[in-house]
Amino acid sequence: MKQALTLILMTTSALCCNAQGKVEDYKRAFSIGSKYNMQMVTGTADNARWTASNVFTFSLRTADGVKEREGRIGEDGTVSIGEPQREERHEGQGPAGFGGQRREGGQRMQMRGGQGQNRQTTPTTKEGPQLLQNHWMNVGDEKGGWPAMSPDSQHVAYIRDYNVWVSDVNGQNAHPISFDGTIDRYYSAYVQWSPDSRYVATCKIHVPEKRYVYYVESSPSTQLQPILHQQEYAKPGDEVKWRYPSVFEVATKRVIIPTNELFPNAYSLEDLSWNEDSKAITFEYNERGHKHYRLLEFNVETEKVRTLIEEEAKTFVNYNRLWHQRLADGHQMLWQSERDNWAHLYLYDLDKAKVIRQVTKGEWVVRQVLKVDEEQGVIYFTASGMNKDEDPYHIHYYKIGLDGKNLVSLTPGNGNHSARFNSDYTWLIDTYSRQDMAPVCVVRSVVNPEQGTEIGRGDVSQLVEKGWQMPEVFSAPGRDGKTMMWGIIQRPTNFDPSKKYPVIEYIYAGPGDAYVPKNFQVTNYYTNALSELGFIVVQLDGMGTSYRGKAFEEICYKNLKDAGFPDRKAWIRAAAQKYPYMDAENVGIYGCSAGGQESTTAVLLHGDFYKAAYSACGCHDNRMDKIWWNEQWMGYPVDSSYVECSNVYNAPKLERPLMLVVGEMDDNVDPASTMQVANALIKAGKDFELVVIPGAHHTVGETFGEHKRYDFFVKNLLGVNPPKWNEVK
Repeated sequence: MKQALTLILMTTSALCCNAQGKVEDYKRAFSIGSKYNMQMVTGTADNARWTASNVFTFSLRTADGVKEREGRIGEDGTVSIGEPQREERHEGQGPAGFGGQRREGGQRMQMRGGQGQNRQTTPTTKEGPQLLQNHWMNVGDEKGGWPAMSPDSQHVAYIRDYNVWVSDVNGQNAHPISFDGTIDRYYSAYVQWSPDSRYVATCKIHVPEKRYVYYVESSPSTQLQPILHQQEYAKPGDEVKWRYPSVFEVATKRVIIPTNELFPNAYSLEDLSWNEDSKAITFEYNERGHKHYRLLEFNVETEKVRTLIEEEAKTFVNYNRLWHQRLADGHQMLWQSERDNWAHLYLYDLDKAKVIRQVTKGEWVVRQVLKVDEEQGVIYFTASGMNKDEDPYHIHYYKIGLDGKNLVSLTPGNGNHSARFNSDYTWLIDTYSRQDMAPVCVVRSVVNPEQGTEIGRGDVSQLVEKGWQMPEVFSAPGRDGKTMMWGIIQRPTNFDPSKKYPVIEYIYAGPGDAYVPKNFQVTNYYTNALSELGFIVVQLDGMGTSYRGKAFEEICYKNLKDAGFPDRKAWIRAAAQKYPYMDAENVGIYGCSAGGQESTTAVLLHGDFYKAAYSACGCHDNRMDKIWWNEQWMGYPVDSSYVECSNVYNAPKLERPLMLVVGEMDDNVDPASTMQVANALIKAGKDFELVVIPGAHHTVGETFGEHKRYDFFVKNLLGVNPPKWNEVK
């Protein structure tokens, strides 16, 4: 017994000697962002851009400072570099912005938002709830709009007294052509004339009673007393805005209303547009629950609706990725789909409502269509996963014929690529990097991309001389023992392989995207500083995230509590097996937003592996969060799966240290979501820490929370008392 006690004391003493978390470690953590920066990486070609079809400029970073350079493409295809010859610059077209449509509206752009503050500005008064104006979550009522002139310039159509009116262009002979519009079921101001000026199309609108979330701003800068804020906030299961297409024949005032057998339960009904022959309108129907998405055509002569293109799934259609573009003849359309498990392009005959051909195919995903050159019959696009010998998330640039032949890789080189094409798409400037490789910049011909001219290559020697630690890109099999999971390992600058380091995972598992950074970074806010305290910090994408095929992502369906944890645990254990200094028996986790939900879930449902969690602004119960994000992944109607994934429901299972953080003004995730977890933990008699940050919006914790996070992990994983705050300057 005495011998065992001595061994325990010796082990504890050894751990204390190895432990960091001291004042000097905190100072390094807080200053690491200023100690290392991109100015210390020489040789890079930054801000490369085309100023003409054969001329480009860039900034070359050298040991003597930044030098402006100009490159020219000779008639023989040679690339020459020299001093800029003129000041006037007209930037060429970049890789995006060439027609087509993608579901990238407010919902898409505000997915979970774990990385940003999302602050809103609103006028304040001293009394009454202050409604947040122009917020991305507000639902438009479509009441405002300009009168629409007919193509023959003879008439204008507009909304008056909730109905559609038409008058001569001079305002004479004004009369209604609809008569059933009311205060709560009115016609949209977004009216559209048919090309032959015979018909007017719009939608009848009903905006349901709105749900609001309220925030008390305890410490406003504008006044002494608190301010109550009010925000539109639809949640899963709430009634959604109703839109119904309606067509009016102007001369006869005939009303043409389609039956809704093919769009019975709309989450959204969008993109109402006329065909060129004025015989039909097309619109897109997104079913509530997102298991069906249809491009529909309503023939105003036969008054029949038919399906042109349909996406369906037993789980969900990821409508945010349904890019499409009608070709110039009006009878064909390129359409992106995951119907064969991989995001690919299909060419449709719209007259026959049939696929002509699958244009791209394989176990890889199309990421973005850049340009459709119909004259040359070529599509330019980005994709990932095509190169089997590298990280499957790396973006590469390609071209392929509309006939599905002659696929060409335009960006060779192992890395994540970002390219700028010249105006006629004959040359591109290709910049690529990895987390473990500084940027390389190459000018390439589209005809012969393998023979590029290198104009920049980053050199990290200055960083390494100052002790900088490059992150390691690491891959290991996930839960199935064969599918590789990809992530990064970050070590501290004073790394000592003879020590044993606790591991902290930064988690943001979405779903809806992939989150591990792929481009070179000198410092990563989520990993570098925290590692300086004496940890190895990791980040990875597990199953349930995007760009690895639909089956890979569908793990998340009605199952957000999974969050890829079986893959994460397998990956960390594999890393620890390779690197014995990683302590897989002492693992913490932290995250914000979706990551806040997931980090709490980690200690509730996987407390055998994760020993402590810091959770900021988490959507801890998906019934409490925004409608569009949660119904996409958890389905509709709201059912028991929402409860089973709830951290409120699972709160009594807590046996590990947990710090909950929330901004009192979080306008992304309802702050009540965090408070309800706290309430459940209190009722279950559980010990935890709660940090409420006055005035903060959607945040990882701001400066105060960051320091609290440092102390939390130093105390609970290193087992030492953190230094006093006034000692850390």
